[in-house]
Amino acid sequence: MADLVTITLPDGTQKQAPAGTTIGAFVESQIGRGLAKAALGAKLDGKLVDLSTALTADASLQVMTSKDPEGRELMRHSAAHVVASAAQRLFPEAKVTIGPVIPEVPGWDYPGFFYDFDYEKGFTPENLDQIEAEANRIVAEGAKFSRREMSVEEAIPIFEKKGEAFKVEIIRDLQTAGTNRVSLYQHGDWEDLCRGPHVPDTSKVGVIKLAMAAGAYWRGDHRNKQLQRIYGLVFPDRKTLEAHVAMLEEARRRDHRKLGRELELFITHPYAPGAAFWLPKGAVLYQTLSDAMRRLVLASGYGEVKTPLIFNKSLWETSGHWEKYRENLFSFESEEQTFSLKPMNCPSHMLIFGSRKRSYRELPMRLHDQGVLHRNEPSGALGGLTRVRQFSQDDAHLFCTEDQIVDEAAGCLKLVEKVYRAVGLEYSAKLSTVPAGFLGGEAIARKAEAALKEVLAREKIEFVLDQGDGAFYGPKIDIEVTDSLKRKWQCATIQLDYVLPQRFGLTYIGEDGAEHTPGVIHRAIYGSFERFIAILIEHFAGVFPTWLAPVQARVLTVSDKFLGYGREVRDVLVARGLRVELDEKSEKLGAKIREAEMTKIPYLIVVGEKESVQRAVSPRKHGGEDLKLMPLEEFAAQLVEDAKPPF
Repeated sequence: MADLVTITLPDGTQKQAPAGTTIGAFVESQIGRGLAKAALGAKLDGKLVDLSTALTADASLQVMTSKDPEGRELMRHSAAHVVASAAQRLFPEAKVTIGPVIPEVPGWDYPGFFYDFDYEKGFTPENLDQIEAEANRIVAEGAKFSRREMSVEEAIPIFEKKGEAFKVEIIRDLQTAGTNRVSLYQHGDWEDLCRGPHVPDTSKVGVIKLAMAAGAYWRGDHRNKQLQRIYGLVFPDRKTLEAHVAMLEEARRRDHRKLGRELELFITHPYAPGAAFWLPKGAVLYQTLSDAMRRLVLASGYGEVKTPLIFNKSLWETSGHWEKYRENLFSFESEEQTFSLKPMNCPSHMLIFGSRKRSYRELPMRLHDQGVLHRNEPSGALGGLTRVRQFSQDDAHLFCTEDQIVDEAAGCLKLVEKVYRAVGLEYSAKLSTVPAGFLGGEAIARKAEAALKEVLAREKIEFVLDQGDGAFYGPKIDIEVTDSLKRKWQCATIQLDYVLPQRFGLTYIGEDGAEHTPGVIHRAIYGSFERFIAILIEHFAGVFPTWLAPVQARVLTVSDKFLGYGREVRDVLVARGLRVELDEKSEKLGAKIREAEMTKIPYLIVVGEKESVQRAVSPRKHGGEDLKLMPLEEFAAQLVEDAKPPF
């Protein structure tokens, strides 16, 4: 009788099978055909493996399907092989290189993959359509993925015979690094060097959609040969693909770069990469958010400060940024000294706190700063307002005694809730622990992390743990917002820091008469104004709520003879503090309405004979809802109420 192995399932159930049974056969016989049909791979003692892997010893087993991130990763990995095989069927002269899974494809908000080819002619959009169709034909063939192992000496001649010089280079590099054996995966008559694992056969890949082709250098080095990179996406079924394509179309319609131009909010220019030119309407939007946050925090006991833009590098050496963040600093020489533009406000706020002796009676000290910041982001990473080099934050630093930290951090979370609820953004929290190279000791790291966990627990906020993604001076709570298209964006952050106060030698005199080092909470609610505005533009599709809209109402006259009354209506509303303009063009009313609708103004105010006689207006909301004829003063009061900031 064959030896038996004991397999432990995720719920603790244990089942036995003859040693040598494949995972696929075990799942079908011991768990059920339904799961066996859906299975794409498995975790064996925590390691992701093929379903063809044999069970040779007692182990834990977790089956992966398309509902699991690891299952979807297997689909994308296998899809990369399918696309490469399709490309070589159609274009035999194309040579293969590498084809990894990636978290997202540029311009496509869905996990995908790419494959790089050496193909001198370059792939046209028509070629991509051909490859996509061929790839989905290969999926329909249901060809089995099979794995074989061999020595590197055996593998090299196989790829040399195929003329696949890049694969030979990879194998030789593996050999130099000490690898003696490699694995190859085959489906149909196509084979590739790969560690695996893969789905059982091509029918399990799903529906493949190719996104784009772009240039890429071999191994990411511009000194190497330029290749052709094909980006692709994988969906479980065509219905999911169609839903995603519809979402992408809606995302393109809402794209803040497109709407920013159309609504005349901002522009960018190659002369200032990574910086926005705020046009008059965009400046109103920016300033409205700035003023709203300023009112909110000043009413909450903050003091506003303004700090220099340029600092000597000694400041950054003291803070640790010169060591940990130097590549992101814009630095320059002047009079044989090194200076840099500030990338964040915290070191300058440390200087303010340390400018004189402090008492515990002054704490918590809450400093708010909306100064301009600069970070030297790579040019290839810049995009619209979401990734920039020049930006401002609704930044603040709260200097606290030890027993104030939890209350103050909780207060920051309450501000997050107030602001995000007001603009209709759902959000979730992550607790990011300190990274490798953290400047404080182990005791400080655990102390700070425990305090933030206490805050989240007290506020009853669920969170996920993000190991090692904190700042080099402390852990943080990161807030991710979900917009109307269900996309997630990282915005607010609340960081707890015991390191910078020590490095700057900050102290206060406690109630006991002794000196103590304060803790510091770094926090931003919007995050950067630029990213927050980009999110709001896309979330609202440019149709801003009245309080935020750059122009809150436009007066439209039925004909030129009513311009006098139109000006009176505008002036009455402007005198109430409202942002109102008058369309004085000599055009028909219908044309004026169409133009105003395109600019997404919340209210259109039509005036003609009837309105001028009765000193009334006929308002119309964006989208076409006509309100009843009403006295001008009544409408003014209504618009003032609608235009009140919600925080």
